[in-house]
Amino acid sequence: MPWNGATLILPRGDAETGTKNWELRRVPLIPDARTLFERMRSERPGEPLDAKVFRVAECQKSLDRVAKKVGMDRITHHDLRHLFATRCIESGVDIPTVSRWLGHKDGGALAMKTYGHLRREHSIAQAQRVTFSPVPTKRADVIAFPVTA
Repeated sequence: MPWNGATLILPRGDAETGTKNWELRRVPLIPDARTLFERMRSERPGEPLDAKVFRVAECQKSLDRVAKKVGMDRITHHDLRHLFATRCIESGVDIPTVSRWLGHKDGGALAMKTYGHLRREHSIAQAQRVTFSPVPTKRADVIAFPVTA
């Protein structure tokens, strides 16, 4: 995945690493991802800046090795995509935006169906935000305008 520091650029047209719909897609770079990518780049100082950050086969081998080492089930790229979408939704990113980031063209219907489930902890935290009480406003938050006839 090439990157320009602010946007991930998902390539088109490569059967192994390109987008499924063969269209170039740009996704805003999440701050934690930027930190990770900058660290990865610093560990490969001789590599050109337009080189791919992740190589699919290398990533899967690393994931397989780590899963085996800690005794857990195998994790795939699709599992990471699912985790990404779920965490975005739980972080408050709206479904249509997550859908566009994933490359869906249906306005969010598939994302809602596939990724709209939430973890129990998130559901409980969101329930605590719901209130039917009037929301008090501080006097400093209200600007009085003169009444004109």
